[in-house]
Amino acid sequence: MKFVAFERSLQGTGASRRLRITGRVPGIVFGAGEPTTIELDHNALWHALKKEAFHSSILDMELAGKESKVLLRDVQMHPWKQQILHVDFQRVDNTTKISKKVPLHFVNEAESVAVKTDKCTVSHVMTEVQITCLAIELPEFIEVDLSGLTKGHSVHVNDLKLPNGVKVVTHGKPNPVIASPVEPKAEEVIVAAAPAAAPAKGGKKKK
Repeated sequence: MKFVAFERSLQGTGASRRLRITGRVPGIVFGAGEPTTIELDHNALWHALKKEAFHSSILDMELAGKESKVLLRDVQMHPWKQQILHVDFQRVDNTTKISKKVPLHFVNEAESVAVKTDKCTVSHVMTEVQITCLAIELPEFIEVDLSGLTKGHSVHVNDLKLPNGVKVVTHGKPNPVIASPVEPKAEEVIVAAAPAAAPAKGGKKKK
């Protein structure tokens, strides 16, 4: 994805506040040299942030007529307004090794034996994983094929088919669960008690 940034000369809290009033967002680009302060159009950035690829892929940034490869690193939002306050990017090249969270895309869930035959639902225990790789090898997402999912068996990190050069960081957990089938709950059958027999009308009273 490509976006346009503009050079920003004024810095400080007051300058950033005035910049936001004009519909711009202050930002910074760090890595591979001196940090560069930038500004971006708020509405264009707002719409870009809604796209998954903007968060998990290498971006082409145009700045002062030149293009460079960057990676989105941080976005600061207003506590209650729909407003972006600040954005951070990292410069990358073919030799830059990065650590980044990427989303998981689950496919073929409905075709699995667990869902189709055993009527299970699938719990997506993880929706993203943290990976390490070279910047040029960063995948937008990692696909998780659930077609072979069966009742009583989960999909783990070690079951993922990772692109070349990509490794998952599990933070000390040997093989975390990614998705797991959940069996349907057995329906409870409630049998109502039979009503007590009413005394017959017109019966003789016992003396």
